[in-house]
Amino acid sequence: MRILVTGAAGFIGAHVSHALLDEGCAVTGLDNLNAYYDPALKRARVEFLKARKGFDFAERDLADETALDGLGAFDVIVHLAAQAGVRYSLEAPFAYLDSNLKGQLTVLEHVRHASTRPFLVYASSSSVYGDTTPAPFAEDARADSPVSLYAATKRGAEMISQSYASLYGIEQVGLRFFTVYGAWGRPDMAYYAFAEAMLDNKPIQVFNHGDLMRDFTWIDDIVAGVTAIALGGPKGGQAAGRTHRLYNIGNNRPERLMDFIATLENAFGLEAEKIMTGMAPGDVHMTAANIDAIRADYGFEPTTSIAEGLPRFARWLKDWRAGQAADWRY
Repeated sequence: MRILVTGAAGFIGAHVSHALLDEGCAVTGLDNLNAYYDPALKRARVEFLKARKGFDFAERDLADETALDGLGAFDVIVHLAAQAGVRYSLEAPFAYLDSNLKGQLTVLEHVRHASTRPFLVYASSSSVYGDTTPAPFAEDARADSPVSLYAATKRGAEMISQSYASLYGIEQVGLRFFTVYGAWGRPDMAYYAFAEAMLDNKPIQVFNHGDLMRDFTWIDDIVAGVTAIALGGPKGGQAAGRTHRLYNIGNNRPERLMDFIATLENAFGLEAEKIMTGMAPGDVHMTAANIDAIRADYGFEPTTSIAEGLPRFARWLKDWRAGQAADWRY
């Protein structure tokens, strides 16, 4: 099976690429290697992939509508490339339009005109639910009150996909990710920033005075779900009127932010100085995934608690900072 993974230099994209290679797939990775966070981390992820048989890499930007030209035919496209980050959307809004909306359209147009249409699996976000949806969030809940531009672009991408499914019968699955963390993760995310500050003996900023809950999901659990869908194909199909399906993919076990911080402190064997502040712009109080649909259709069952996952992340981060992260798996 030949699979294109966009955002392959990213956190989730790199892990998914490794998992697909483990399954014997031929994987083409695409990424623009932008400088939103340290490109050295992105390039390190790509180097691990390039060392594996069956992987090719293309440095391209999906904001260019010709970005997928000449790459050949694919059975599946796993579209994970995006401009991430709620807070950065306050600083660079046009980056989100280019990456998250135009990038989605570039992929859909490629699929539409392909001689043999690939099955499309793409990344969305739990942020589409806003801050008023009753928990746990279900896929049929209203998602029309975004509190950040990032959330608005991810919901917009879902709607673009729905229109292409209706117009052209393109088989797609959109995945609403819930706070993914783990080794080789993203430095812009709160857990990573907390960890770096702790190791540097700097205080951490705790929003909403710690009164937040997140459905933290370990990367290996996420990857198991993504690969099950990519390799398992669409469920339902056109006969059921379901050419476009949306699934939550999360741990299904929200954690209190202060408990998460305490677990991270235990992993490092230290106590962080905490600066309590108010709610951050664009943030939400709670995320909680109802995963009944993805469990029923693909057998998705997350197994990793923060008590297991955070120490593994802590080991990787110490190795990475010391220049000793010589292995991919942690």
